[in-house]
Amino acid sequence: MATVEPIPGEPAAIADIEGEPALVIADVHAGIEAAFRAERGLSLDSRAEQRRERIGRLLAEHGATQLVVLGDLMHSIGAPGGAERGEIEVLLESLPGHVDVTLVKGNHDGDIESWIENVTVTDGGGVRLGSVGFVHGHTWPDPDVLAADIVCVGHEHPQVRLEDDVGGSRAERIWLRGDLDRTAFAERYDPAAIRATELIVCPAFNELVGGTWVNTNDEFLSPFLPTGIADAQAYLLDGARLGAFDSI
Repeated sequence: MATVEPIPGEPAAIADIEGEPALVIADVHAGIEAAFRAERGLSLDSRAEQRRERIGRLLAEHGATQLVVLGDLMHSIGAPGGAERGEIEVLLESLPGHVDVTLVKGNHDGDIESWIENVTVTDGGGVRLGSVGFVHGHTWPDPDVLAADIVCVGHEHPQVRLEDDVGGSRAERIWLRGDLDRTAFAERYDPAAIRATELIVCPAFNELVGGTWVNTNDEFLSPFLPTGIADAQAYLLDGARLGAFDSI
């Protein structure tokens, strides 16, 4: 049986792919600081080095032989700027040679496959690796993804706003996990071919991006969410269970 286990305290998970550990992250949005300066006039120091070191540390700590990025490795939707492309190229050059990299193409990734090297780039429909299906989530998944045991999704950047008794509040990235509801896919797929029983919506790896506030009636971005994830439970990055996402 396939397993996908979040790493406590991290916006990342380890998936068992045919007995080999794979590090799974979503929504890196490389070069976002440069975009903030150009588009919003905000001056932020680049965190590219911290992101790169974090990925390298997680790969090493968990003995991962694969890295799966659930889309939006890039931030700009068009051609990447120098800072963005530079961050991605340096990141890939820093990875150990034994680590295979798969990028499930997201809506921000443009024509990244035309210049990125030593990376398997799938189309937006995603890919099934062993018994785990991976899709970014901005479009409907490939049927083979739904034939996996578990489906992992990015794109949504799920988060909650938590308030204390004196009116203070903070934002927290979260995981959503629940049973995959086949009825959400019934009109587009052969129900008999859908074997996935669990759906996991992964938090954004990049803490600077916005996201869907799942407890403030925000509309979900993915065409199959939230209807595709029945009775989803929300979990903080440290593993604390918040309960059903729609009742937080």
